[in-house]
Amino acid sequence: MSQVLLVRHGQASWGADDYDVLSDRGREQARVLGTAFAARGVVPDVFVHGSLRRQRDTAAALAESAGWSLAAEVDPGWDEMDHHAVLERQPHTFDGDRPTRHEFQAWFEAATSRWTGGANDDEYDEPFPAFGERVAAALHRLAAVLPGKGTAVVVTSGGPIARLTADLVDGGSSGHERLAPVVVNASVTKLVIGGRGTTLVSFNEHGHLEGEPGLLTYR
Repeated sequence: MSQVLLVRHGQASWGADDYDVLSDRGREQARVLGTAFAARGVVPDVFVHGSLRRQRDTAAALAESAGWSLAAEVDPGWDEMDHHAVLERQPHTFDGDRPTRHEFQAWFEAATSRWTGGANDDEYDEPFPAFGERVAAALHRLAAVLPGKGTAVVVTSGGPIARLTADLVDGGSSGHERLAPVVVNASVTKLVIGGRGTTLVSFNEHGHLEGEPGLLTYR
């Protein structure tokens, strides 16, 4: 069997003008994960990240810390859903230009429910079913080049990880909604690919962060 390790990017810059930039904490999370991979002897045969800056920079910090020489490939199929477009379709009730973290989370969850619900698919450039097809296609491309008994490391985002996980346990859109908010930054979700197809082995493993003060984050 081969294995696919799905890594969520490190903490990005919530509340900043450009969210798609790793925070100092996000870069440290990536380095800590790289050190943990090195200690476990993880060396990928295939190394991939999405096209977003936070994914690319996480991959770079991770690889440097792990001591990997393999160049990472870019596959936009692993990009996060367009959260700006999803939020634009959902009215909000907070005052001012910037919501608090609590207000943003409530707004984001309501917007995600609307997006995943299926009743308004024609209003989105990438409706929820199309997002799932894109992520599934990215996994299929990866599996096609991954050698038997090989290891792939994919730096992606919480949305694709939650979607694949929900699909593999027949959780559907409601499963995705429950899983997406709890994917930890720089966590690892493990899939194996073998004679039985693709199987989920572990979800959201983040023990490498628990002994590091302040490194356990969800946003």
